[in-house]
Amino acid sequence: MSVDRTENKNDRKGLAQVGYCLKYLMNFLRPYKGGLVLGLLMVVVANITFAVMPVVEGEMTTQLFSDGEAILKGVEGAHVHFDVIFGIMGTLVIIYIIKTVSQLITAVFLTRVLQQAMCDIRNALQKKIQRLPVRYFDDHAFGDVLSCVTNDVDTLSNALQETLQRVLAAILTFIFVIGMMFYIHTILACIAILIIPLSLIVTRFFVTRSQKLFDTQQETLGELNGTITEMYGGFNEIILYNRQKMALDKFHDVNDRMRKASFRAQFASSLISPCISLITYLIIGSVAVTGCLFVMNGTLLLGNLQAFVRYIWQINDPLSQISQLSSQVQSAFAAMGRIFNLMDEEEEVQNGKVEIRPDKVRGEVTFDHVVFGYDDETLMRDVNFQAKPGKMVAIVGPTGAGKTTLMNLLLRFYDVKGGAIKIDGIDIRDMNREELRQLFSLVLQDTWLFKGSIYDNIHYGRLTARKDEVISAAKMANVHHFIKTLTGGYNFEINEESSNISQGEKQLLTIARAILKDPRIIILDEATSSVDTRLEKMLQDAMHKVMDGRTSFVIAHRLSTVRNADLILVVDHGDIVEQGTHEELLAKKGVYEKLYHSGTSLANHQPVC
Repeated sequence: MSVDRTENKNDRKGLAQVGYCLKYLMNFLRPYKGGLVLGLLMVVVANITFAVMPVVEGEMTTQLFSDGEAILKGVEGAHVHFDVIFGIMGTLVIIYIIKTVSQLITAVFLTRVLQQAMCDIRNALQKKIQRLPVRYFDDHAFGDVLSCVTNDVDTLSNALQETLQRVLAAILTFIFVIGMMFYIHTILACIAILIIPLSLIVTRFFVTRSQKLFDTQQETLGELNGTITEMYGGFNEIILYNRQKMALDKFHDVNDRMRKASFRAQFASSLISPCISLITYLIIGSVAVTGCLFVMNGTLLLGNLQAFVRYIWQINDPLSQISQLSSQVQSAFAAMGRIFNLMDEEEEVQNGKVEIRPDKVRGEVTFDHVVFGYDDETLMRDVNFQAKPGKMVAIVGPTGAGKTTLMNLLLRFYDVKGGAIKIDGIDIRDMNREELRQLFSLVLQDTWLFKGSIYDNIHYGRLTARKDEVISAAKMANVHHFIKTLTGGYNFEINEESSNISQGEKQLLTIARAILKDPRIIILDEATSSVDTRLEKMLQDAMHKVMDGRTSFVIAHRLSTVRNADLILVVDHGDIVEQGTHEELLAKKGVYEKLYHSGTSLANHQPVC
């Protein structure tokens, strides 16, 4: 999409924001310009017939009035000219048919174009989300992002479906109707068109004050969705700790703010229509009185006065519609602002200077004077260590010490602010991110499985793998026997919440998926924390097999998991305070030695640095 994004989105306000949103939207409509142009052309045809109708209807009134007046005066041979009346009626029928057909064609083509464009916007949003850096999701609630993809797109879709045709029709109505009014009578036209500037003044007065309210409404809606997602995600914990009242109070607070924001926005917007109606009635009264004077002195036909009143209502109708649609229009622009601001977010840079061949990578990992911090806060000041190819590195330390952050830097979820991280001597910032991540398998404490068969979930690790390779990976992860006990075996369907298998079994499946990928480097982030002692033993046996010849990083709380590591890193407050083998660290009688003899979990123990 070719949109100028050099301007800071926070600097765009008012008309600048509206113009930017429309320009961005046109990029999604442009691929369907054929259907769009045809639909809009039919809008023009419909509004031409709409503008001609009052004049033709007025001719019928004028003819009947003229014939009736002649009959009342006793003019010889005077009669109602039915042939003329039927001719006018036939013309009206043709006009009505053209108007109806053109409106039908407009509805078909504009609906198709708009829904195709909305489909493209959803696809673009999904593609954008896949390219966003991890830090974006650290700063934005999942429910807010979900609201943007669902509610905001739906708001935009509904608004465009309702307003695009009607707003365009209103503009064309103004042009054609005003032209017809000046064609009929200049003085009355000057009086009638006062409705437009007066209505615009009223509309602008309310719109400028209500747009901020609609922005607040959409933001609050995003917050409400985030709260709902959070509550349902932690539903079991809420019930367990009897925090239902607290959860309801939180929901009621956000919901009440949503109610107030929606009321203020809708109320401010709803004031436009009655104000425009008042202006219309005043203009009609003025035209009626003045027009009657012109009819009496013979400078205006009665049918044309009738047409004039119809034209005033034709102007009032789109003005009233626009005022009624103003809430949808403003909601649409608020939604577009959120959608296109998300699309403007900075993406992860994928291009790298060095091409990686996974089969040639040995797996030597070096942290060379690494400096890193979130925002302006420095977490790591000078991290140095080297992981030899095929060796196991264990990372221990209290919760929040920076263990997972080390691995996030290695995977380039974040980039270092100083120093360098190297694989086989190559700075990972010179590597393509996708190629870099092909070297890794990652097993997290929080398991992720998708709705589908067990086979599909394991096969996800390497889509080119054969069935026998999938089964082999499951056997190495010691989960094959469990799978065979299930109905359907590898075809057993996992539900959306993965609630039909246990947490430990889910962990084993994710490990099988990681094994299938056949990576050069393996990361286990507290992967054994969700399994019992028996399963942990099975898991360790499997991991010893898969780690053979591969560099591995293990983040664990249990000393039994890390004591056989080739290198142990003790992390605290982001820095490595000790490193060495199990025996070397015990001999130092430092932090690790205290941990080992304390008999407590590594996660709960707070090292003294």
